[in-house]
Amino acid sequence: MEQSTASILKFNKNLLPDMVKLKYKLMTNNLYNFYRGTCHLYYEDLSKHKALPFSPPVWICGDLHMENFGSFKGDNRLVYFDLNDFDEAILAPASWEITRFVASLFIAFETMGIEHAKAINMAKLFLKTYSRVLANGKPYYLEPKTAKGIVCAFLKQASARKKKKLLEKRTVKVKNQRLIRPTTKHLKIEKTLKKELCGHITDWVKNHSGSPYNYQVEDVVFRVAGLGSMGLKRYLFLLKSTNRKEKYLLVDMKQSKVSSLAEHINLYQPAWKTESERIIEIQKRMQNIPPALLSNISFKKDDFVIQEMQSVKDGIKLNLIKHRYRDIYQVIDDMALLTASSQLRSAGRQNAANVDELIYFGQDANWQENILHYALKYTGKVKKDYHAFCTAYKDLKLNKTVQQKQAN
Repeated sequence: MEQSTASILKFNKNLLPDMVKLKYKLMTNNLYNFYRGTCHLYYEDLSKHKALPFSPPVWICGDLHMENFGSFKGDNRLVYFDLNDFDEAILAPASWEITRFVASLFIAFETMGIEHAKAINMAKLFLKTYSRVLANGKPYYLEPKTAKGIVCAFLKQASARKKKKLLEKRTVKVKNQRLIRPTTKHLKIEKTLKKELCGHITDWVKNHSGSPYNYQVEDVVFRVAGLGSMGLKRYLFLLKSTNRKEKYLLVDMKQSKVSSLAEHINLYQPAWKTESERIIEIQKRMQNIPPALLSNISFKKDDFVIQEMQSVKDGIKLNLIKHRYRDIYQVIDDMALLTASSQLRSAGRQNAANVDELIYFGQDANWQENILHYALKYTGKVKKDYHAFCTAYKDLKLNKTVQQKQAN
């Protein structure tokens, strides 16, 4: 078995078996899915590469790729487009974050069969805009009045959407009670666990300062979502207002694990109380406005991040790249602006580089070619690992190995 495939098995061996099985199947669908599902493998490889240029330490989301940007409603109830996945968030060299994103561009374009030259142009645009924003030393944000193109359309659509439509899509009425609609992404939970979860969230609603007031739990299911995080415990709750008729909230509760970058980073990290605290605190630093109801909770010795599930979330999907290529220039420009802004916004916090250091880094363009070269070279490594993984999966060796490791 290839070393990369063995590393994937090792990383996922303690996660939920059924979800890991689904994750592996999705990872064989295309090259980009494989890249999304192997963030740990990327940093395992990157940590061995000694030729990347020096870059200042910054707070990073840790898994930056094109589909980890999206629109959402902030806790001020306004709509924003920003980085939106912080499970891997950590203090790391700035080059680690941007190299992963640039590699994601090459892999996305390869997956969609778009000319290599166009991918190069997009990567150069991202690096140029990222550097320019850092050099200016001022963080920006995107909202309906300032956004352009596809992102502007996302935000306008998001602003116009109502919670009622989300409820109609995600829930169903059964004997005058609204419940979460059973689907392939909403799975039933064993009765005892369901009772425990409902009791735990009831306590959260009553006692946590970040929870919604005057709500009660109506239903909970296991939620199947994401790809990189698939295999973690994740639940979706339906809450009903106790003082307003037909007012509901959908709340997502996602298990937190140690960042897969942690073992490869030699920078000093804060002593977080829990992994959920790490995720939330870094997210608050990097985003302009955090999403609604963002908070942390512990359940049966596991850490979880809680936030409101929203009807406003849109993201850049691969098909959009292929069918609206000309419009993607503005999207890549926006993503570069947001990446640089997140680092400027969190500058100087707990050993992160200060704004002056980031300005200096942005003014020096000499490192860009090195980043571009590594991302291009690594795309070949991802393709090799992907084909090895697919071969193992098709030969059923992978499924047998998964079952054996889980049995042990």
